[in-house]
Amino acid sequence: MPLYAYRCADCADFEVQARMGSARDTEPCPVCGSAAARKFTAPNLSRASSSAYKLIESTARSASDPAVVSSPGGRNSPNERNQAGPRITRNPLHRKLPRPD
Repeated sequence: MPLYAYRCADCADFEVQARMGSARDTEPCPVCGSAAARKFTAPNLSRASSSAYKLIESTARSASDPAVVSSPGGRNSPNERNQAGPRITRNPLHRKLPRPD
């Protein structure tokens, strides 16, 4: 449900949660009880997609709970040494990445 902002002449601004289209022009102030006029504000619209939200959330999580590794990178583990040749990705997006010389 959307939040509607109201401004009391005597107190601070406050917000009321109501169904869309059912907000009244005046609302009683929760502090003093006088009628507060509805204040028009910009809507809080997001332009990010759900995949962007997932990336933001995973980044925030990794800042507080970093991934723990069992060994330092750079050396091949015994399991990787037994594999024949380098691992090849099949993702078509990886073709656009720069290649080392």
